[in-house]
This record gives sequence, C-alpha cells and structure tokens, in this order.
Amino acid sequence: MKIRMNMLITGLVLMAASVAAQQNTTKVTFSLEECINYALENNETLRNTQLDKDIAQARVRETLADGLPQLNANLELAYNYKIAVTPLPDFIAPSVYGVLFDEALLEPRDLGPPDIIPTQFGTDYTGQAVISLEQMLFDGSYFVGLRAARTYTELSRKDHLKSEIDIVEAVSKAYYSLLVNKEQTELINKNYERLDSLLRDTKGLYENGFAEKIEVNRVQVQFNNAKVERDNMDQLIEISKILLKFQMGLPQSSELEISETIEDIRFESMEINENDDFDYSQRIEYSQLQTNETLAQLDMKNTQVQYYPKVDLFGNFGSSMGAISSGDIFNFDDNWFGLGAIGVRMSVPIFDGFRKSNIIQQKRLQVAQINNNKKQLENNIDLEVRQSSLTYDRSIDNMVAQQENMKLAEEVYNVAKVKYEEGLGSSLEIINADADYKEAQTNYYSALYDALVAKVELQKAYGTLYK
Repeated sequence: MKIRMNMLITGLVLMAASVAAQQNTTKVTFSLEECINYALENNETLRNTQLDKDIAQARVRETLADGLPQLNANLELAYNYKIAVTPLPDFIAPSVYGVLFDEALLEPRDLGPPDIIPTQFGTDYTGQAVISLEQMLFDGSYFVGLRAARTYTELSRKDHLKSEIDIVEAVSKAYYSLLVNKEQTELINKNYERLDSLLRDTKGLYENGFAEKIEVNRVQVQFNNAKVERDNMDQLIEISKILLKFQMGLPQSSELEISETIEDIRFESMEINENDDFDYSQRIEYSQLQTNETLAQLDMKNTQVQYYPKVDLFGNFGSSMGAISSGDIFNFDDNWFGLGAIGVRMSVPIFDGFRKSNIIQQKRLQVAQINNNKKQLENNIDLEVRQSSLTYDRSIDNMVAQQENMKLAEEVYNVAKVKYEEGLGSSLEIINADADYKEAQTNYYSALYDALVAKVELQKAYGTLYK
C-alpha cells in the first residue's frame, strides 16, 4: 500500500512538471525570412553593435558641445592660517640701495646692502565667487573633429551592418541544414517503412518455404541499419534546431518548426551576369575600409590645423572678500568687492620641436597602408566572386545529376523488388539495389546542401546577401 502511494505521488509530481514545462514552452513556426528578422532583433551580438552605434552618436553630441558656450561658477573660501611673507627693501631709511650721499662733499658713501622689511599682505579669511563664460570663436581642430565624429558614426553603422550580414549568413546556413535534414528524414522514414514491409514479406516467404534463412537475415540487417539511421537523423534534426535557435537568439526552451520546403527554394533567382560592372563598395568590408581611410585623412587634417591660432571669447563676473575674523565673512556690504573682466584670448603655436610634423608623417603612412589594404581586398573580392560563381554553378550541376541518379536508383530498386516478389530475382539483388538507392539519396541531399550553401556564399561575395 505504501509503495503504491509513493508511486502515485511520484506520478503526480511528474505530471505537474510536464504541465509546467509545456506551459513554459513556446511553439513557433518560421520561414527563412522570419528567422532572419527574428535574429536581427534578438541576437546579442547585434544588440552590442547597436549600442556601439548609440555610443558613436553620443560622441558626436559630445564633440558638438565643445563649440557651445561654457558657463561655470566657482566659489572659494579660505582660512589663511599662515599668511605669506613678502620681503621688501627698507624704503623708510634715507638710503638708496645701500648708498648714502654725503651732504658736505656731495659724494656717495657705501653703507652696505639695504635692509629688508618682511611684510604680510592679506587677511586671515579670503574668498571669491565668480561666474565665468567662455565661447570658442575659432579652433580648426573643433570643426575637423566634428566631421571625424560624424564619420565615426558612419563607421559604427557599417560595423553594425557587417554583423547583420554575418548573422544572416549563419542563420541561412543553419536554416538550410535543418531544411535538408527534415527533407531527408521523410525519405529515411519511407525507406524504413519499405524495408519493414520487405522484411515481413521475406519472413512470410521463408515460413512458406519460398525463401532461405540467409535472405531473411540480409533484409533484417538492412532494416536494422534503416532503424539506426532514422534514430540518428532524429538526433541530427534536434541538433540542427538547437544551432538555428542559437543563431537566432531564440530561447532553447522554445519549440521551433520551419514552414518551407525544398520546393520553395528558387535557385534560378541566383543567376548573376559576371559581365556586369561590380562595385567593390557593395561589399561591406570594402565600404568599412573606405570609411577608415576618411577617418585617417581627417585625423591627419586635424593635426595640420593645429598650426592655426585659436581664438576664444571670455568673460567673468564675481566678488572677492577679505576678513579678519570668521564672523565678517558674510558681511557682504563691507568685506565683499566686485570684480569682472571681458576679453578675447588668442593662442598662436610657434614651435613644438617638429612634433606635429612627425605626427602628420605618421598619418600619411597610415593612409598609405589603408590604400594597400584596399587593393589587397579588391584582389580578394575578385577571387571570392570568381570562386563562388564557379562553385555555385558546379554545385547546381552536381545537385541535378545526383537527383537524377537518385531517381534511377529508385527505379532499379523497384524493378529488383518486382522481380524478387515474382520469384525471378534474389534477395541479394534487392539488397544491393536498396544500398545503391540509399547511397544515391545521401549523395543527393549532400549535393543539395552544398548548393544551398554555395548560393549563400555567392550572394555574400556579390554583396547582395543583406542590405
């Protein structure tokens, strides 16, 4: 009785856990486009690059703020517990730098060095309250820096686009992997059912004396292999779903299904005329280099304009205070005195030991490096376009050939099966036909996946994968 009660409690707990798991599981069915759109909104890498874009825009506003009026308020109160001593020459004694004139002889007499009078200027308490305003009138670095900040924002936008393209590529390949595996699973299930039917028929022939035991064993081996293959494919599909959900940023607890089939894929739309003019800037990597080149040139120009003067308008207004005792600090009528000034400040660089000149030379070399990188990237893009085009064409031809082989292998198997059922063929012949048919299936789906991947890589090579 106690054991039955424990089993009942365990069953109820498992049922509750199962219901909770079902409630927490979200089932979604997506097409490739929907998978890509979901990834572009939820992938963590893209979220970080979006934050980089926001940071770049804030940097532009930060640079712009340097050209706006700068208003500051300062309040200073100090207790001078030891007032500084200012040494002064003795201006009271009738001596002039230690020389005394004899009135009778009208000749100077040397009396030695003059006396020093130590004097303290100031009060025990001092204070100052000032409001200052500064407005930049001209600074070449400011205007160049503002252009550079906006260009940096453009670079961050392109970095974000590059991440989006990488995500689209990863999601597309993961989606196609799941799509091919699901299509292949349907065929594997048909193989399993076909061999299951053949095994039952062979066992019936054996029981009626029309087949040998070895023929049953041969079919049994094929059937067992088909069962293992079906189980392995189920695991492969689950792994493909896990990978696709990871690339999308979809929680692993969600149940994902895809809505498209192989028939929905149109390879014809990928026909690209290689004779058309190709713009390298269609590739995001090349566009990033172009922006980096602009940034390097602006950086060099920023150093060049530092040879120009800087002009600022300034003004301040406030009060200063001196008091003997702390009680007089807030005696605003007698101890606080107004102050104010307004003017223009110009700073002119004269000589810096050729520092800016050497910096400019470094920037020129950096621009030259970027130009070399652009030429190298152009060569790499030409190679990628050519290779991806050839690979795509070859993959399509291979896929068509393997599809035809699969159909022929199926016809051979069907003929062998009919001959075997009519007693005109052997079980070995049908087993060999079945093995050839399975191999043709594997080759076809492998070629199909290669063609889909080649399609993605060709789109990426031409810069048309995602805009």
